[in-house]
Amino acid sequence: MTPSKTTSAPITPLTPTLLRVAQHLTRGLAPKEIGAQTGLSAETVRQYMRDIRESLHCPPRCKPPVIVHRLFATQQAAVPTADRPAPQFSPEDLLLVRAVAEHSDPRDVALAAKLAPADLRAALDQLLADAGAKDTTQLVILAHGWNLLTAEPARVGASQ
Repeated sequence: MTPSKTTSAPITPLTPTLLRVAQHLTRGLAPKEIGAQTGLSAETVRQYMRDIRESLHCPPRCKPPVIVHRLFATQQAAVPTADRPAPQFSPEDLLLVRAVAEHSDPRDVALAAKLAPADLRAALDQLLADAGAKDTTQLVILAHGWNLLTAEPARVGASQ
């Protein structure tokens, strides 16, 4: 199984254009919404997303929650201030939050969260409801605002 986490190579600073797109991502906007708000074509937004992933050393199929986490963890984007207090999460919930922030492949998320893959969807749905998040990207954004995710990204090591 190939890890879907990012590598520990030095991060390439984003260009001003990529930073603008990244800021939209860290507000929870989907690529289509970014295009609508910026006037960029869908293809241009997709290319900028690829460029952001490459700068952050994320794998090609890296999902938005992982990209957003990496943007915050590497301080390429400012962490938002939470607009409400964090819910009381269990240690298992916090493990799932971290897994969603660090992994793109559902099997890797389940493994990192110590869940059976068949139980992942239900656990995620409950976590999203408890957090008041519309999706996993917003969950990661909220978790950073609540200081539930550290500013230092996890490193890929021999145990991965």
